[in-house]
Amino acid sequence: MHVTLRLVAGLPSLRERAAYRALVRTLGAACERFGLRIVHWSALGNHLHLMVEASDRAALSRGMQGLGVRIARALNRLWRRQGKVLADRYHAHVLNSPREVRTALAYVLHNARKHRAIAAGLDAFSSAWWFDGWRGGAPPARAAIERPPWLRRARTWLLARGWRRRGLLDVGGTS
Repeated sequence: MHVTLRLVAGLPSLRERAAYRALVRTLGAACERFGLRIVHWSALGNHLHLMVEASDRAALSRGMQGLGVRIARALNRLWRRQGKVLADRYHAHVLNSPREVRTALAYVLHNARKHRAIAAGLDAFSSAWWFDGWRGGAPPARAAIERPPWLRRARTWLLARGWRRRGLLDVGGTS
């Protein structure tokens, strides 16, 4: 599934280093809780895109509710504030075909370009560095950051292998 979470207006950016670190710790703490598996993500200024797997609708609901609470607590603590952090409930789109999964992966991993947060290359505020489906092989690993130990590999056929039938992704974002 492709899941989107939006922040309420007026909050600092998720792309600030401290906020991003808090977000990644939160994603790690929430990974594989209640049957929700986080496979890829991209953090933009006011929203977060996730590629997740869930065993069923109830697991998705419980997992996202728990993740939302964890994100709100972590960011409120960081920003020394109280109150609502997420604008509304998450938006989830179930992906049913290899083409849909490939399109969603490209969208999530290249989303910073769409929002003009970066001009080229891989987004430092995403899981793009650890994605294994780039055309021409993986780009050189980012020396400063190792793969998060909690980041899970996809288990479902569509997200693990099926999407590759439609072709690997281009690092440059043209695919």
